[in-house]
Amino acid sequence: MRRLFVFGIIPLLLVFATGNASAHAMLERAEPRVGNKVAAPPREVVLWFSQKLEPAFSTVTVTDPAGKRVDTGKPRVNGSQISVSLRSAASGTYHVTWRVLSTDAHTTDGSFTFQVGQ
Repeated sequence: MRRLFVFGIIPLLLVFATGNASAHAMLERAEPRVGNKVAAPPREVVLWFSQKLEPAFSTVTVTDPAGKRVDTGKPRVNGSQISVSLRSAASGTYHVTWRVLSTDAHTTDGSFTFQVGQ
């Protein structure tokens, strides 16, 4: 009886654990890639997520090595993708910070860096 309980509860716990993980929009990839070094300054930063996003409540900001914002402040959301145009950029490490609301009403946020220059 105890063995049946243990073997019955483990699959149930796995179902609940994976169900919670899939309920959030997770960053799948970015361009420029996370931690990547690019030779020329990009014109925009694009992020792809695992779920569709709510445009009114999703943001992305990009700061230069001095901490000054270089994004235009007007992110564009297209399904599960969010992008923002960049003003002219110099060499150095750039910080991307994002906060998104998925269509299932869960918020996630995060940040990463990429480098410009040779």
